Amino acid sequence: MTTANTARRLTQAERTDRSDRLMLDAAVKLLVERGVARTTLREVGENAGYSRTLASYRFGGKAGLLEFIVRTIGEDWLRELTRVTRGLSGYPAMAAATDEHLRFCLDAPDHVRAFYLLWFESVGPDSPLKKVMSDIHDRRRRDVAQWIRDGVAAGAPQPAMPADSIAGQFNTAIVGIVYHWLQHPDDADGVAQLHHDLKDTMKLLLAA
Repeated sequence: MTTANTARRLTQAERTDRSDRLMLDAAVKLLVERGVARTTLREVGENAGYSRTLASYRFGGKAGLLEFIVRTIGEDWLRELTRVTRGLSGYPAMAAATDEHLRFCLDAPDHVRAFYLLWFESVGPDSPLKKVMSDIHDRRRRDVAQWIRDGVAAGAPQPAMPADSIAGQFNTAIVGIVYHWLQHPDDADGVAQLHHDLKDTMKLLLAA
């Protein structure tokens, strides 16, 4: 017999979202602790509290799992980035994005580490993530270049370098900062300083 206090049953979509999040967390933990090669679908399912076969059924194979991790963490980042840069352009947008990237690294370090471990893994000749990561890289560069163009259109000084070139420098610096962090995971102060220095560099390039 149901009562007003009976817990509402989850919908199928809610159950799927919950299982995806649990498997994401399990996969991220395995990736950070063991690396890509030693992360298995069986252990992802088990560590998430499900059967050995659920991850295989859900993702179809390891390539599907890795793409799911990249896309999910990427979407989480994009959602936060959109929030902090809404209504901004030019240097203010880039500064807000840089600050949010630092916060994202510090608040969800394992997720960021897992994402960039897969990012660097994708440069291999046989990586199933090559196109996915290339698309993400290209989109990031386009977004930053558009911030710069929008800033100029709104009255900011015209930078001496093309917007695409500055966007390339910005994105390359972000990846370099993360590489430093992966090599020195306890250097939070150094990582924060690198983010601060990046903002100063962009301010000079944009003459902001």
